Amino acid sequence: MNTPENSLTKEQITHFAQRIDARKSLLLGEIRQVLARSRNEYYVDLIGGAGDSGDTATASLLRDITEAEVIRDIGEVRDIVAAEDRIATGKYGLCIDCGEPVRYKRLDAYPTAKRCFTCQVRRERLLAPSPYTGR
Repeated sequence: MNTPENSLTKEQITHFAQRIDARKSLLLGEIRQVLARSRNEYYVDLIGGAGDSGDTATASLLRDITEAEVIRDIGEVRDIVAAEDRIATGKYGLCIDCGEPVRYKRLDAYPTAKRCFTCQVRRERLLAPSPYTGR
């Protein structure tokens, strides 16, 4: 693994750190709101009882969607924390697989990117389900 100097300037890293921090604050706020709303809905369900089967199915679907959104948001927060760690250790903007710089355009589109485009494509191909094995 090569360890080239990071090609990002301090100003660019600061810019990405600010964007990452703003996104983290937004996500944590959304997660808190959803969790507070979920607690309130739980108590309303306890007091009000269940409606007809259509109401119950709709409520169940909405809970599943909300849960999936929270899980996605938590995953993004984890990516943000990892990016913050890379910033703190001076490794932000370097691919975690090959050590080469991640292109500025990629970081601009996806500030928590941890791999260069080539390594990310390679990883996705390794993790993609095979049409031959069904995995």
